[in-house]
Amino acid sequence: MDDQTRLEIEAAAFRTLRDHLRNRTDVQNIDMMNLAGFCRNCLSRWVQEAAEERGIVMSKEEAREAYYGMPYAEWRDRYQTEATADQKAAFAAREEH
Repeated sequence: MDDQTRLEIEAAAFRTLRDHLRNRTDVQNIDMMNLAGFCRNCLSRWVQEAAEERGIVMSKEEAREAYYGMPYAEWRDRYQTEATADQKAAFAAREEH
C-alpha cells in the first residue's frame, strides 16, 4: 500500500470514529476516559496538535467545534450529564495509576 492510500484510509477511519461518537451522545466523555483512557476532548486536542504541526493555527474551541460538529458549550448543554459518584471514583482511581 502506498503512503497516500494509507493516509486516506486512516483519515476515513478517523472520520468514521468521529461520526460514530457524534451519534452516540449517550456515551459520556468520562465513560470513555474510564474505559479507554481518552475521550472526545482528547481527539479534538489531537486534531489541534496535528494542525499546529502543519503550521495551521487552531484554537482549542475551534478544534472542539470541528470535532463535535457544533460549539463545545452547545454539545455540553445538550448531551453532557453530571458524572455519577461511581464514574468520578473510577476516574480518580485511574488517575492514581
